[in-house]
Parts: sequence; structure tokens; C-alpha cells
Amino acid sequence: MAEASESSPRDGGIVVGVDGSPLSIAALHWAARLESTVGGPIRAIAAWHPPTNGVAFAPYTGVEWNPEDDAREILETALTEAFGDERPEALTAKVVEGFPAKVLIDASRGASMVLVGSRGLGGFMGLLLGSVSRAVAEHAQCPVMVVHAPGDAEKAGPQE
Repeated sequence: MAEASESSPRDGGIVVGVDGSPLSIAALHWAARLESTVGGPIRAIAAWHPPTNGVAFAPYTGVEWNPEDDAREILETALTEAFGDERPEALTAKVVEGFPAKVLIDASRGASMVLVGSRGLGGFMGLLLGSVSRAVAEHAQCPVMVVHAPGDAEKAGPQE
């Protein structure tokens, strides 16, 4: 991992990966708590990637589907659930096309910190880390905070 030098301060604030899951909403809460300590804006990011075969099925479904609009709605709903009408002043929200892990890793360049939920909406619920949170923790260019659900440590068993 590249180290930040003294001459290149990290002023990109706090990046938060948002997928609408309860843990991503918890990550938004944590970002608001950490804002005054970490500094910079809170950048809530929802990533979306079109399915590789979506175009092939579109003529048969009769339904128009726009994954970018869905991601925007998920992001807006998560922000409302996290903050209601009292959003942090320094909060920005952005929808980005791309694989979620790559989008968040790219956003980590220059950021002070990245926050992600330990698991999103897919995958195996028994895992302590989902694929996105694991990739971000391994490859981000700044510190990463992974927000776990209460009781996750007990489910993992003793660590030696």
C-alpha cells in the first residue's frame, strides 16, 4: 500500500460505501460521529454495475430497468434512514458506475478514511466480511473502518 507523505495531506474526508444494508446505514452513523475528528466532508457513495446480460433480456421483459436510478434511490433512502432531515452539513452523495470494491478503493485515494459495513445485501450471511468490505480493507489507500453487526465477534468464536 502506498504511504501518504507529509506533503500530500489527506483532505478527501470520509468515504462511506452505501448499499442500503443496515450495516451501511450504521457506517453512515459512524461517519457523522467521526467527522469532527477526521475532518473533511462525508462522501456517501453508492456504486452500481450493469448486469452483463441485462441487454439481452431487456426486449423480453417489457420492463425498463435503470440500475443507476435504483442506486440513486437506495442511496437517498439510506441517507434519509440514517439522518432524517438533519443531514451533516459536509455530506455529499454520489452514485458511481463500477464494481463497488473498485469504486471505493479508487475513492480512498486522498481520503482520510473509508467506512464500510462488514456485509452487504448479498452473499453468505455467516461470513464476518463480505467480498466488498474485504477487498476495500485489503486495498484501500487510507485507513478503513469495517462496521460489524452487534454479536459478530461472538459468532466468530475465540480468536487466538
